[in-house]
Amino acid sequence: MNRISPESSVELFFEIRLLDGAIVDSNYNKKAATFKIGDGNMLAGFESVLIGLKAGDKQVFQLAPEQAFGMSNPNNMQTISRTKFIDMELEEGLVVSFKDPSGELPGIVSSFDDTEVIVDFNHPLAGKHLEFQVEIVNVLTEVTP
Repeated sequence: MNRISPESSVELFFEIRLLDGAIVDSNYNKKAATFKIGDGNMLAGFESVLIGLKAGDKQVFQLAPEQAFGMSNPNNMQTISRTKFIDMELEEGLVVSFKDPSGELPGIVSSFDDTEVIVDFNHPLAGKHLEFQVEIVNVLTEVTP
């Protein structure tokens, strides 16, 4: 039976939780996810824990922020004039989409007053310890001649 290696394509079910048990994402009630190890679709820290597992294996593991979405970067906190948010009902935690040269960039309203809005452009899971639950459905390993 194939074990997951750096050359594998993997089909799996996963659930991502905060350490308090809050579910961040899950595909257990959907179609299994398929990806190739190293293709950039999954976190490198997540993939490294999968190496050696085989179809049928179930595992629960935790990743520190450095292995997951990184630490929160204070440089990604931006102060923007309140005038840029006219006709918008602001509240802390509100996700706002900003135009960026590469497309859309989401930011989270961290705080605001009558003149300024502090927007956090860090990944929402930056700085968080995460728990992953996985169930490996299938492992395909490419054989090079």
